[in-house]
This record gives sequence, structure tokens and C-alpha cells, in this order.
Amino acid sequence: MQVLQIILLAVVQGIAEFLPISSSGHLVILGALMGNLTESPTLEVILHAGTLGSILVVFWRRILNLLSSDRRVIPLLIIGTLPAVVIGLTIKTQFESILRNPMLAGAMLLVTATMMLILGKLKPRDGDYQSLSYVGALIIGTFQAVAILPGISRSGSTILGGRLLGLKNDDSVTFSFLLAIPAICGATILTLKDVYEQISDGQGLEYSISHLLIGAAVSFFVGIIALKWLIRWSESNRLHWFAWWCYPAGLGVLIAGYFGYFN
Repeated sequence: MQVLQIILLAVVQGIAEFLPISSSGHLVILGALMGNLTESPTLEVILHAGTLGSILVVFWRRILNLLSSDRRVIPLLIIGTLPAVVIGLTIKTQFESILRNPMLAGAMLLVTATMMLILGKLKPRDGDYQSLSYVGALIIGTFQAVAILPGISRSGSTILGGRLLGLKNDDSVTFSFLLAIPAICGATILTLKDVYEQISDGQGLEYSISHLLIGAAVSFFVGIIALKWLIRWSESNRLHWFAWWCYPAGLGVLIAGYFGYFN
């Protein structure tokens, strides 16, 4: 049963990390339904490592370009990461219990749905991420920082931020996921700290190495599929369709919470 639960969470992580439906929101809601499985720092870091690998595989050519012809993008990514560091760390350290609230996740899914509808209304633009200003990178980074709230899609919010600043679809998606690399690495390092403290206290790992490797592999392969799906749908301007998943999901969670289902 534990393996099946890990596989389920890995599939959700791989899909929702990239599609604009919020992985954190879905994992929080699943956590409320399945107990404390999603509160494991060990499992969290493994699933994030899997989806980080997905980004590296899909965008490896662009990542290599950052080290050669696109070096100007590196400081843009550093600046874009700053809001997540400041806002994300503050919220995580001061209000971590709130981030596990399924009712908040449900409400924020409605926000994500609305953002996707706004994205669908935007006219095509022709800007490229290489010419993005430092202020623009900071603005997109702020969109990313808000996604620390469960239910706010990191991919959806940053893609919307890029489009509002005039980036074309492909470049908005590319910058969004290049920006995800330091963000996911940072979150992974923080979680590794929790894992280290857990082991230092003599608690050991909650899961066997084989189970964790299964979770990493599933989130990695599912993540590749989901990321390529996102790219295709962005090119055809269909990302707003995901609003029709987020609206009923968010409303369903709020209705269930109203009737005391999560108490």
C-alpha cells in the first residue's frame, strides 16, 4: 500500500509541477485525504529531485546555451530568484502550518484558474527572454514567489508574468522553467536540511531506498511527459483550458471543508 501511495504522489508531483494546476495544492489536498504521507521531508526532496531532472532533460540545450551565448540570462535568473528566497523563506519559516491547509489550497486553486483565463485572453506577443530587463525578471520572480501558497501554480503564474511583460509563448515557458531550476534546487536544499536533522535525531528514513527511488523515477518520467504537454499546449494557446480543472477542484475542496470533511 505504501508503494502505491508513493507512486500516486509521484504521478501527481510530475503532472502538477509543470501543468498549471499547482503541485503543492494537490499534494496538500491529497495529504489531508491520506494522512501525513505528504509531510515527509525525505519523500518531498525525492519527488522534487525527480521533477528537477525532467527540466534538465527537456531544456538541456537551453541550459548549455546559458553557459555560452546566453550568459546574460544567468543574472536575470539570479534576480528572478530573489523574491522566492525572501518571500518564500519568510512564509515557510513563519507560517509553515498554513501551507498545509487544504482549505487555503482550494481557495488558491480558484486564483490559479482565474490567472489561466486571463492568460487565454492575452494577445500574442513577440518578446524574447534574452532581452528581458532586470526589473522584468524581478516581476516574474515575484509571480513565482506567490506560488509558495498551495494552490497557486508556479508554472502558471510565471508564464502569465512573462506574457504580461510581452514575452512570446515559447520564451515565457522557457524562462519560467529556467527560473524553476534555482527555485527547486533551493527548496530541495532546505528539505535536505530537514532530512539531515531527522537522521541526526536518530529517527532514520521513513521509507526504504528502493521505495524512494521508485518515487523519483515516476516523478521524473511523468514530469517529462507533462512538461512536453505544457509546451505543446502553450504553443497552441490552450493553457487556459486548465482553468476548467482548477475551478471545480477548488470549489469541491471548499465545499468539502465547509461540511467538515477535513476536520
